Amino acid sequence: MRAVQLTAPGTLELRTVPVPEIGPGELLLRVGAAGICHSDSYVLGLPFPVSERPLTLGHEIAGTIEAVGAEAGDLRPGERGIVYLCWSCGSCRECLRGNENVCLAAGRTAMPPCPGLGPDGGMAEYVRIPARSFVPIGELDFAQAAPLADAALTPMHAIRGAMEQLWPGATAVAIGIGGLGHVAVQLLKALTETTVIAVDVDPAKLALATACGADLTLAADDGTAAAILDHTGGRGAEAVFDFVGSDATATLAVQSVAPNGAYRMVGLAGGVPGIDSGPAGGPGLPWGATVRKSYGGTRTNLIDAVALATAGRVRAEIECFDLADARTAFDRLDSGAIRGRAVLIP
Repeated sequence: MRAVQLTAPGTLELRTVPVPEIGPGELLLRVGAAGICHSDSYVLGLPFPVSERPLTLGHEIAGTIEAVGAEAGDLRPGERGIVYLCWSCGSCRECLRGNENVCLAAGRTAMPPCPGLGPDGGMAEYVRIPARSFVPIGELDFAQAAPLADAALTPMHAIRGAMEQLWPGATAVAIGIGGLGHVAVQLLKALTETTVIAVDVDPAKLALATACGADLTLAADDGTAAAILDHTGGRGAEAVFDFVGSDATATLAVQSVAPNGAYRMVGLAGGVPGIDSGPAGGPGLPWGATVRKSYGGTRTNLIDAVALATAGRVRAEIECFDLADARTAFDRLDSGAIRGRAVLIP
């Protein structure tokens, strides 16, 4: 089969490799589509090897079951589905409570194995997956379904974790209207009755946010926090979701979240919000506001996202590429030229 593999730091190759062999509790999935995430780009850009062998990238995967292991339950060849990206143990306390994304087997890092970031991923014609990671998608288009595995899962989890603040009439801010952010705007409108403010540096991304249902868009600059405060009567937004995670966006989140509000860090750009224990007031984190680093999501979050997509309430904006054009797709993603999500089609 063909597979897009990281063969050395910064080196991406389309290679011919054996079709994976599956174990008793596994499935062989014929890939229909694989999304490209900034996490993939991050791994590609690391200056050191991430694996002792060539690694097939890709954790946003949709496809058709080709073969079923002897202990894979009632699943059958021909079923269409998406891959839940947290390959957790399934039996620890956190997994049994439905918190598979912080599986105890992953230790303090709380990051279970993820396809394309350890095990081989889905930027290939076939991928081997644990049977319990398969989530049915019915007749959803593969190219539309694949990005749901992260671009919908991750904001869904962040939003579900802030629902106490998202009452009717509340204000929610989405910072960064890229692959995750444009889906987050749709999820906020589908799940809540909040006013949604979208923030980005790119006018085209703000136009996308409007198309996705944002009530207000703001260009990211030195006056953005003041503009959010102005639109909320000086109090701030009840929930701020940061899909960038830079110093600038972290600072904006702290300056614009309301007292008792929710600040959810989702983007991985290493930003430091500058929170201290001093008296609240001014630009600092207000009293009662919570900060949470939100990683991935639960299997239930993914099932819910698929249901919304099936109902036509959430749709990823996509640009499709052949596997052979993976490098071009990565370059366009890194330059900010992708509107929504880049998707590889085998």
